[in-house]
Amino acid sequence: MSSISVSYETRRQLNTMRTMDGFKSVDLLLADLIREHKTKKMRGELDNLRTSMQETADVNVNHLIDRLNLAPFKV
Repeated sequence: MSSISVSYETRRQLNTMRTMDGFKSVDLLLADLIREHKTKKMRGELDNLRTSMQETADVNVNHLIDRLNLAPFKV
């Protein structure tokens, strides 16, 4: 196990999780949990990006050009 000082109860819970999930060590369990967390976070960011791209794709280009022609500066 990593050289982090944890309570007996925390070690017991980690070892129980390790055993139930079939990992050979707590380090492998923690690495898997971290990877899973990062994957879920990236998936959420990807969903946000897809939403933003869809909103951009839904913009009426002709309307946008008309609005830019009203700008007080040269476009």
